[in-house]
Amino acid sequence: MKPLRVLVAKPGLDGHDRGARIVARALRDAGMEVIYSGIRQTPEAIAIAAAQEDVDVVGLSILSGAHLTLVPRVMQALREHDVGDALVVVGGIVPPVDVPMLEAAGVARVFGPGERLQTIVDFIRERARRER
Repeated sequence: MKPLRVLVAKPGLDGHDRGARIVARALRDAGMEVIYSGIRQTPEAIAIAAAQEDVDVVGLSILSGAHLTLVPRVMQALREHDVGDALVVVGGIVPPVDVPMLEAAGVARVFGPGERLQTIVDFIRERARRER
């Protein structure tokens, strides 16, 4: 079975990427192919990278508080670039009251600060294989 391909992206103007890099490393250590797109990505750029890299999973890291604006835009761009079937997860600072709105937009799971890396790895392994 081929390894899962994961795009880790930082949408918006947030320049803090330590968490995204830690998660990317954990996914890589778990045998996944990880593409890290870097900070300050537009929703369109994320979708284009996801399509070009033929990813199974898109992981969005958001600490800026703009998740209710950026995530729906990323989801729409993924559909426009025929990557709407990718599993999308979000990590970062998301108030619990906002989680249902992100899930309604198509996000499979939101991971908050302090989440165990193995929990993230296990969730992606389980859900990405099942949904593709």
